[in-house]
Amino acid sequence: MEENFITSVQNTRIKHVVALQQKSALRREEGLFVVEGQREIEHCIACGYEVKELFVLDSLNYTGHLHTTIVTPQVYEKMAYRESTEGIIAVAKCKGHRLKDISLKKHPLIVVLESVEKPGNLGAILRTAEAAGVDAVIVCDPLTDLYNPNLIRASIGGVFSVPTAVCTSKECIDFLKANKICILTAQLQDSYDYYDYDMHEATAIVMGTESTGLTTVWREAADAHIRIPMLGRLDSLNVSVSAAILMYEAVRQRHKVYQHPDARM
Repeated sequence: MEENFITSVQNTRIKHVVALQQKSALRREEGLFVVEGQREIEHCIACGYEVKELFVLDSLNYTGHLHTTIVTPQVYEKMAYRESTEGIIAVAKCKGHRLKDISLKKHPLIVVLESVEKPGNLGAILRTAEAAGVDAVIVCDPLTDLYNPNLIRASIGGVFSVPTAVCTSKECIDFLKANKICILTAQLQDSYDYYDYDMHEATAIVMGTESTGLTTVWREAADAHIRIPMLGRLDSLNVSVSAAILMYEAVRQRHKVYQHPDARM
C-alpha cells in the first residue's frame, strides 16, 4: 500500500517527481509529467488529462482528489519547480500530440513553430494561442518537449487546452497542403507587410527560431512570405511577441465588427 503521508525527501516517489521535473528523457520514456498549482491542475483535468498522483502540503485542507498524498513543507519544497504554487503538485499522463488527431474546422487558423528552443517562448505562444482562439499549434522538429516545467508555467495551462501536435517539418507541410491551408512564413527576406495579406481563409502562420529563422524547406513551401515592419535599429522581435502580433492580425481580420458587451452606443 502506498504511503499517504510522506515526511522524507529521500522517499522514492518524491525522487521520481523531482526527476520528472528535471529530465525530458524520463518524461518521454514514462509518458508522465508534473504540473503545479491548483488552477493549473484543475485545468489539466478539465482538458482530459489523467492525474496519476497528487501531492498536497500538510497545512492545506484540500479534498479535490481521491488519491491524495500529504507531504511536509520540506518535502514539498524539494519537489516544487517554482514558488507560489499553492502547495499542490500532480503527476499526470502525457497525451500523444499526433498530427492525425488534429480536428480541423472550416477556415482554421494554425500556428506552426519550427525548432523553437526556449520552453518559455513556446509556452507564451500557447498562452496567446488560447486567448486568440487558434485552432491548433503544430511544433515541428522540437528542441524542447511540451511538458517542460518552464513551458507549462509560461503557458498558464494553454498547453493543456490548445490542440497541439508534434511532427517533422515535412509531415507538417504535407498535412497543410493536403488540407488546402495557406502557408504564410514569417521572414524578413523577400516578404511584405503582414497586414497586407488576407487571413480570412484557412491559414497557417509559420515561425522559426529567433537566431536563424525558418529553414529553406519552409521558405520554399510557403504560399506567401510576410514580415513585421522593423522601424528601429534592431531587426527582430522575440518569437512569442511576433507570433502574438500575427495571431491577432488574423483575429482582427476575422472579427472586424466587435463590440464589448458593456459598450454603449
